[in-house]
Amino acid sequence: MKIIPVIDLMQGQVVHAKFGLRSQYQPIQSTLCNGSAPLIIVAALLELYPFQTLYIADLDAILGAGHHTESIAQIAENFPQLTLWIDSGIRQVNARALAQSKQFPSNLHQSNRIKPVVGSENIANLQDYRAISYACESQHILSLDYSATSAMGISALHSSARFWSDDTICMTLNAVGSTQGVDNERLSALIRLNQARKKPSRLYAAGGVRNIDDIQQLNKLGIEGVLIATALHSGKLSQADLQLFDA
Repeated sequence: MKIIPVIDLMQGQVVHAKFGLRSQYQPIQSTLCNGSAPLIIVAALLELYPFQTLYIADLDAILGAGHHTESIAQIAENFPQLTLWIDSGIRQVNARALAQSKQFPSNLHQSNRIKPVVGSENIANLQDYRAISYACESQHILSLDYSATSAMGISALHSSARFWSDDTICMTLNAVGSTQGVDNERLSALIRLNQARKKPSRLYAAGGVRNIDDIQQLNKLGIEGVLIATALHSGKLSQADLQLFDA
């Protein structure tokens, strides 16, 4: 089970994502450290545990209100042990967000340390998604995004695993930061779709993870890994807990 910490960047700070209500996000308050500067937060996470991968949501880029390319490059430079999964709101193959993902030093791309996340909530049609996949040489990560009531984005990505990436996330946005528990029913449905794929995707769960019990449930389902923020910063997941599952 792979544990991947998440940081959400907005206006130069790490913010606490809750329920997917991005306009209401506030600077994070963590038990791990003081402050909300990206480098401080990442250092604190790595002091808690030597994570290998970090998921970064550039909310300004997702919302079309700027970007954090420089901050992300600083994270990559200061923490060379990390692979970075970056969601910068890619919508089309020629969109600014995709261009920004290529502004990082070429050695990061060559070493596969930078992996773009493509969120289904941002994609208008399957043609755009396939064009993005081709431009990324299929090295992207697909995020299947869900609200409280529905799948977000084109239905073809939610009803079939045919076009999934090798690493695919089930992102339950309404459960992010909620500590309400994971959506086992939805994950089980995606697992069934994945089993029909010639080469099954590695599935990751995001949203609602509260504690080690939730991680144990996901492990039993066969989920590859989990994306977590709140449970780490609140202290609900200890270093001992992480050592049991992260691999």
